[in-house]
Amino acid sequence: MQYRTPIKEARGLGASHHGTAHWWVQRMTAIGMVPLMLWLVVGLAMHTGGGYANAVAWLGSPFNAIVMVLTFGVLFYHASLGLQVVLEDYVSHKGVRLALVLAVRFLALLLATAAIFAVLKIAFGG
Repeated sequence: MQYRTPIKEARGLGASHHGTAHWWVQRMTAIGMVPLMLWLVVGLAMHTGGGYANAVAWLGSPFNAIVMVLTFGVLFYHASLGLQVVLEDYVSHKGVRLALVLAVRFLALLLATAAIFAVLKIAFGG
């Protein structure tokens, strides 16, 4: 026979009080992606068919290079946050879940670094 009340059984099983900050950061990066993606879509649409030299000239502009670097940083950070939530919701084994979350973070960092390096190389004429 159990003498524990339902509230006593539920204590310690709830949120660890870190989910709200993660949720807010994910929403802020999503809001930040809206103008960045609009800028990217408009920029790409305006330079469609212009050729490689035109694209390099467009990306070589300091403003466009800075915004592109910002876009890649926010994009990969937002993606890693979203994938972390999916992994935390659907992978039940704690060790596997931790390994996958770390792998996603590392891959996002690696891809963001490569993309930003490519933009800077174009921007600085390398």
